[in-house]
Amino acid sequence: MHTTSNWLPRLLVGEASIVALVWIPPRLQALSQGRKQVEVPGSTVRQIIDALEAECPGLKSKLYDTDADSLARGIAVTVDTITSDLGLLERVGEDSEVHFLAAVAGGRG
Repeated sequence: MHTTSNWLPRLLVGEASIVALVWIPPRLQALSQGRKQVEVPGSTVRQIIDALEAECPGLKSKLYDTDADSLARGIAVTVDTITSDLGLLERVGEDSEVHFLAAVAGGRG
């Protein structure tokens, strides 16, 4: 199981702690002190983003659009290699891997 910083609260679901391994996009790694991966608690993408903000101040504003209450424009999220259609509501399981990626837009035909 992944571990997390001692000062971060762990979310408990029954007896299991939900801790995700989050991969930080290269263009945002300056906000994570150069770390490519961060372990944070959370059972939804929304909770993961909130926990990331506590661990790496400034990341939330790059991943979350406050006005739209959704992922920021140009950001996609995968949980355990599956691209999420649910955005912030996507469930995160115990020991999940979460990747925030630049969204791929359609090109010219």
